[in-house]
Amino acid sequence: MSRFRNEVQHLRAHVNSLRLGLIALLLVALLLGFGWWSAPKDLTIHVPPDLRSGSTRKWWDVPPESVYAFTFYVFQQLNRWPANGEEDYPRNLQRLSAYLTPACRTTLREDFEYRRSNGELRQRVRGIYEIPGRGYGDDPSARVKVLSERDWIVVLDISADEYYSSEQVKRALVRYTIKVARQDVDPEKNPFGLVLDCYSTPPQRIELPSPGEKP
Repeated sequence: MSRFRNEVQHLRAHVNSLRLGLIALLLVALLLGFGWWSAPKDLTIHVPPDLRSGSTRKWWDVPPESVYAFTFYVFQQLNRWPANGEEDYPRNLQRLSAYLTPACRTTLREDFEYRRSNGELRQRVRGIYEIPGRGYGDDPSARVKVLSERDWIVVLDISADEYYSSEQVKRALVRYTIKVARQDVDPEKNPFGLVLDCYSTPPQRIELPSPGEKP
């Protein structure tokens, strides 16, 4: 009789150990499920534009060349007036608002109001491009100044052309020093996680050296 009692106790102990194991597996599954649920669904990885050579990057690192490319692209789009600056400029501000800090949006809105009141926008067509020989690849260290992992200053040497109807009314060579910050606040509207914070210093007119003269 005692042999059967010992066998029953042994089976009960085995069932209890199985129950404990099941509870432990359930806890592990819950922890894994929580980790999967809280993990980011998208990761933005900045790859250098020049892919001729290999590159090892931390996924959260933003290389200077990516900062420069982002800054020039957004700044060029802001200043592209294909038909009428009085309509295109505010449309650009609205369309690209996710790539600007609130302070920069206010500054550019004031710039729009000032230009409109001076008659500098009506029927104006405008476009900007890099001055040849003054892009990022020509002197990288002079184009992007790294302030921290989240802040940069980008120097753009730009030629701005403006037309009224078919007549060119302006060509200006200007140096813009633009503050750039990292803000991963809305990946749906801004997948780059970078924003322009407008000018670090006021824009400056520049002059190109004469042919044969060293810059």
